[in-house]
Amino acid sequence: MSRRGSALLLVSLMLITPLSGCFGEGDSSQEITENDLKVSPSIIPGGEWATITLKASKEMSVFIPYFIQDPGSLRAQNGTVFDLKEGDSVSMNALFPPRNSNIVLLIGNYGRENWPIRASDVSWAAWANGATDGSSSIMAVANEDPGGEWRWVVHSNQSGGDVIIKSLETVRDQRSDLTDADGVGASGGWVNGRDVYEWVDFITDDTPCATCGPDGAVGYLDRWIGNANPSYEHAITYFEGVMQGYGLDRVEVHRFQWNTAWAVNICGYKDGSVYPDEWLIFGAHFDIAPPVAYTPGAEMGVPGYGTRHGAYDNAAGSSMVLSTAKVLAEFDARRTMVFCLWSSEEEGLWGSRSFANDLPDGVTVSNYLNLDMAGVNFPGDYALSVYLGPDGTGEVVDQPGMFYLAEWIGADALDLSYEMERGEKAWLEDGESPLWGDIYEDTVAIYESPTARSDHDSFQNIGVATLGWNGLVDGYPCYHRECDTMETMIDYMDTDNSTGINNLVHSWDIVTWWAVFAFLHMDQTPVPNELL
Repeated sequence: MSRRGSALLLVSLMLITPLSGCFGEGDSSQEITENDLKVSPSIIPGGEWATITLKASKEMSVFIPYFIQDPGSLRAQNGTVFDLKEGDSVSMNALFPPRNSNIVLLIGNYGRENWPIRASDVSWAAWANGATDGSSSIMAVANEDPGGEWRWVVHSNQSGGDVIIKSLETVRDQRSDLTDADGVGASGGWVNGRDVYEWVDFITDDTPCATCGPDGAVGYLDRWIGNANPSYEHAITYFEGVMQGYGLDRVEVHRFQWNTAWAVNICGYKDGSVYPDEWLIFGAHFDIAPPVAYTPGAEMGVPGYGTRHGAYDNAAGSSMVLSTAKVLAEFDARRTMVFCLWSSEEEGLWGSRSFANDLPDGVTVSNYLNLDMAGVNFPGDYALSVYLGPDGTGEVVDQPGMFYLAEWIGADALDLSYEMERGEKAWLEDGESPLWGDIYEDTVAIYESPTARSDHDSFQNIGVATLGWNGLVDGYPCYHRECDTMETMIDYMDTDNSTGINNLVHSWDIVTWWAVFAFLHMDQTPVPNELL
């Protein structure tokens, strides 16, 4: 059996029941049509929290299969079901997909509890158009949050029969000062790829500036760990201030000695209001490969020299952590959300290992998300890898819950079903190594990684299920080299039909949104390590 087949079999045994059909619901439901549910405003925003009002002209139940904010707890939850009498209306703060303008609401008889849902690897629109093979089901249950009012949805063994589909479209906001070449299509919303692009551009800005800092540049270069490196300390102070400006509950700079060097982690905390001792962590390393020794030809990218900029490795990941921390700081979360910039990853994961092995008494980590070298990937001519772990064997997917979640987000919110199908094929044929080094068009691969070369390894070693993203790695000619600059990334992301800037903005948009949606899911329902 293939890895994917095994995964879906395990998921179905634990979570789902197959069903067929998606329209109608027997004789009584035929009295209801999609036109009996009015939705306003007429232009529905996508990719941002917006107030939407539903009004029923006949009594009905409506399943909202998207994130909404409960009015009592003010926390995000993954969907709800409303029972509406004739003439009733309800307003909700909803987050519709950022990269898929097609959304659906499901309608059934008043008081209905069980509903069908799509398979994890197809979008709602595709499901509504007949892609029902392997679909699942949910049921509405009482809200489990303190102060929560609207019902939660959980997996069920019964679909409740067929449903009526109301299809709608959303429009995502865009900045007025940008063009397609600049990535305008991914410039608006709660988070967006253009903001990440501008963060990376700023951090790696090597414009000379004698008064800006010890690196002599506008940005924050030379971020090498070292007791005698003032640029390292300069970057720490700056990132600490940025996180403090987000309004997080606290920001801590953790200093520790590893071998002969002082290493530093910068972590911002948003305390959980229900489970404060369960930490949901999102991290990326902010240090860069140090100049070990000058190598003749280093300016051409010969290994062993290191880099001043570290744009891809790993200003990119650091920028996505900062972008995510900024928006999630506004939210009341159940679990404590921790946003960390690790040091010393390049020396052997010193920063994240020190953190993971020295948690406060009583604290556990529910899940960890990792960003390291993401950006040179789809929609450029390279694969985007979505790696989950730990991996027990190479024969089956050992973490089907995480596999299911990664597919669920990618297929609908990001509209990547086709690219994920190509990624599945590539992974089954050749495994991980070619995905990190070869050219792949329209490819997004979700898989359990048999390797752990970044900070997620530190958390897998303490029993935590992890999720991470990366693009081209070993095949990137500027890996740990002086040419790891924004200009190189733009050049590598240039394609026949799009500029490198546009593709880079969209790649960071995809990854950042994937991480944010995963955070929201994991805050409500953590994903367990299924090897424990």
